[in-house]
Amino acid sequence: MERTFDLEERLIHFSVAIIKLTEKFPRSFSGNHLASQLVRSGVSPSLQYGEAQAAESRNDFIHKMKIALKELREAQNGLKIVSQLSWLEMGIVSNEIKECTELISIFVKCIQTAKKNNQLNIK
Repeated sequence: MERTFDLEERLIHFSVAIIKLTEKFPRSFSGNHLASQLVRSGVSPSLQYGEAQAAESRNDFIHKMKIALKELREAQNGLKIVSQLSWLEMGIVSNEIKECTELISIFVKCIQTAKKNNQLNIK
């Protein structure tokens, strides 16, 4: 049976897209700085999700997912800055903003579900 949705694979594709995107930034102080920051925040969620899969407890899982969510929000802001700078084609940047927004929504829901399940286990 083939899975139609694989969050890990989606996060990896997002990370690769961010890396490829930042390789096109201008080689200037601001271009290098923003590229460095965006690579860190854009790749981190994939790595954090991998850590969350090996969490030692539900609370540990929630914590790691929250870190990934924070990084996604940072990446989203970085992408919006790049969009306003018009360094690249708008379509490329807007596709990644859209994907980042969708990933944020997924992480918010995952965290809410994990918290709810955690509360059910406590009772």
